[in-house]
Amino acid sequence: MIVVARRNLFQEPLRLFLSAVGVALAFTLILLLGGVQQGLNEQVTAYLDNTPLDLLVAQEGVENLLGATSLLPPGTEARVAAVEGVADVVPIVSQFVILDLKGKKVTAYLVGYDPERGGGPWALAAGREPRAGDEVVFDQVLAANQGLQVGDRVDIMGKQFTIVGLSSGTTSWMAGFFFLTQAAAQDLLLMPGATNFLLVSVAPGQSPEVVRDRLAAGVPGIEVLLRETVAANDLKLLVEIFGIVMGMMVAIAFGVGTLIVGMVLYTATMDRRREYGVLKALGARNRHLYLLVTVQALTATGLGLLMGLALTWLAAWAISAAYPQFGIALLPSRIANVALVSLGMALLAALLPARIVARLDPAQVFRGL
Repeated sequence: MIVVARRNLFQEPLRLFLSAVGVALAFTLILLLGGVQQGLNEQVTAYLDNTPLDLLVAQEGVENLLGATSLLPPGTEARVAAVEGVADVVPIVSQFVILDLKGKKVTAYLVGYDPERGGGPWALAAGREPRAGDEVVFDQVLAANQGLQVGDRVDIMGKQFTIVGLSSGTTSWMAGFFFLTQAAAQDLLLMPGATNFLLVSVAPGQSPEVVRDRLAAGVPGIEVLLRETVAANDLKLLVEIFGIVMGMMVAIAFGVGTLIVGMVLYTATMDRRREYGVLKALGARNRHLYLLVTVQALTATGLGLLMGLALTWLAAWAISAAYPQFGIALLPSRIANVALVSLGMALLAALLPARIVARLDPAQVFRGL
């Protein structure tokens, strides 16, 4: 039966190829949308994922790092550091700002930090971290888009800075990061001595949840959040709506792929009813005919999946090269899930043709149908 199924499919290779292309395009859409969504997620949580911290301390009522305004009461850092279980406290100044770069308005995310204590760029593509109050590290994609490089002077909110480094992994579809010293950021934002957030690391052997509860009970005017909670809140705030839209598009792509495979199998089955009728007349059982149709479905879908994987890698490379601010993360686990989806798609598409084959009356075949 497997040999017969393959002969049926490959008897008209052009139709099989065109059908596989249609399936491949559906798979490519599924994989690309999933990759874009994963890339957005990784970009939104990149700072939290790459900066050592267990807890984030923010102004009371603030539950996000990105997209939220926080201003901690004076003396909060010292009070947090004195709580049992706290190993390290790193203050940062951060917020979204609008830059005027070469006559263009650009949204960027400012991070002011102490280079000796951390909280700044975790990977440099070029140059070094800022040391003086008029030095800045720009995200490399942000800099490239504006034609900037190490050594250039830029105007940031009315003050001149020299680019001394380019950071990698600090861009997103929303905005690229740029980094100043903490004092320079405070001066730029006209907030002397201000701190927006504290990055807290707990001592070895201490539970972040327990230290969080101690901080919440012992330090007034603050919100204490686990790193995972902040990441989830940022994702919900910034990409949830995109996730809903992409989920709908993936569902549509799955439906399209299923219909394409079903159309191929239905056409192939109707064209060869006589052959199937002869097989039944010669003693083939329904389970053998089910196997025949299923093998055809799996073969067509498998070819589409392989072509879809190749198209996906090519499309992801082209998009990343043209628009590096849009990260596409193709995870092996997601590819494996799509392979499982393809199996379900093939089996679903085989249902109608299989029922047609099962209901064939061999006597009608010999009467000339």
